[in-house]
Amino acid sequence: MSPQTALLLALLLASLGFVAGYRRAWSVAGSRKPLHSLPRDHGLWVLLCMLLPALAFTVLGLAVEGPLIDWLLYQGLPESLRESEERSLLLSRLGNIAAGGQVFGDVSAAEQAAADRLSAMHRWSDWLIGGGAIALAFGGGLFALPRINHRFRARNRSERIILALLLLASTIAILTTAGVVFSLLSEALRFFAAVNPLDFFFGLKWSPQTAIRAGQVGAEGAFGVVPVLLGTLLIASIALLVAVPIGLLSAIWMVEFAPSRIRSTAKPIIEVLAGVPTVVYGFFAAVTVGPAISDLGQALGLEVSSESALAAGSVMGIMIIPYMSSLADDVIASVPQRLRDGAMMLGATQGETLFRVVLPAALPGLLSAVVLSASRALGETMIVVMAAGLFANLTLNPLESVTTVTVQITTALTGDQPFDSPTTLSAFALGLTLFFITLALNLFALRVMERWRERYD
Repeated sequence: MSPQTALLLALLLASLGFVAGYRRAWSVAGSRKPLHSLPRDHGLWVLLCMLLPALAFTVLGLAVEGPLIDWLLYQGLPESLRESEERSLLLSRLGNIAAGGQVFGDVSAAEQAAADRLSAMHRWSDWLIGGGAIALAFGGGLFALPRINHRFRARNRSERIILALLLLASTIAILTTAGVVFSLLSEALRFFAAVNPLDFFFGLKWSPQTAIRAGQVGAEGAFGVVPVLLGTLLIASIALLVAVPIGLLSAIWMVEFAPSRIRSTAKPIIEVLAGVPTVVYGFFAAVTVGPAISDLGQALGLEVSSESALAAGSVMGIMIIPYMSSLADDVIASVPQRLRDGAMMLGATQGETLFRVVLPAALPGLLSAVVLSASRALGETMIVVMAAGLFANLTLNPLESVTTVTVQITTALTGDQPFDSPTTLSAFALGLTLFFITLALNLFALRVMERWRERYD
């Protein structure tokens, strides 16, 4: 029995436990003694006592299953087999044999025996985890049901458990963020130990090719981040010039002017664009928009690169329109209707009400929408890879090829350089730089919201 099947069974048992707790609470209430909590609170108490231990045991079991089985398997291997390959490669080969996958070379009898033992260990582990989860679900029900009586504070107990779950979720989110920052910072410090930070932040040339071996020619390496940041800001600015006016105007039309029937149809159509994969936008930029801009530029006598910042930024702006439109729509719609009614009663036209009352009241939220759209543009990769280029170019000309931070991160981590080389470690320095840029944008938006936010009773 797989752990997934066991979890489904535990969920079914917990649902039955909810019904059992609900009915038991009603039977206790029938004794003419008032219940402290509602019957549904007692049912929720039983459900939590059954489901949470099973879920925790399953997650813990799946977390330790792999490393524990690998350790036990490796300790039981013959010495000759352990000396034949590196530990990780040997365990990966045995896993492929056990799964029936493709392996190179002939499979020895010792390897086949080890693979069979690995399969058996996984089967026993799955049954142990699944059986333990179901047993804990039963045990939770046996623990919770007898405690239901007219004095039992089921609501308080359930609320404490839910509060602990919310606290756990918040802690995981905070620790995840801290882990991301720590991993970026630790690897970036290794990069700055090899490259001068002043050369990185103020250098005007980005050419991260470094020598793989001593004496290699043409691999000196230059890690000036200015042209990369300039290309990132250029493409993001073009994207915002496309997305912000279109998204804002479409939101204004749908909230203030469109009939409800048209609004209920138009808004989902616009938001469908948000579900289109970015690689599709990249193809559209590379195959359609880029050549069209190049042909138009040649017709006007302009020199346009086949991979231009204008093409990538324009298509990126189309991709961001749903985000900007949806956020602006929600912000404008949240402005109290009585402000509009008051302005109209004083004799203002619909246009004057919009520009002098609604938009000023929605300004902090609209700024947040712009900042979120900008963060989305700064983090985009596929469109820039396919439509803008891979090489850093120190220019503000939108008709030339540029690159962005995310593209260089992808390039650095997919090359053939060793992981501890400055080329690979530069990805973490770039990531840390982009992290602080987006953090500064969000802090700026929060300050503006606190300064200009209107409070309505």
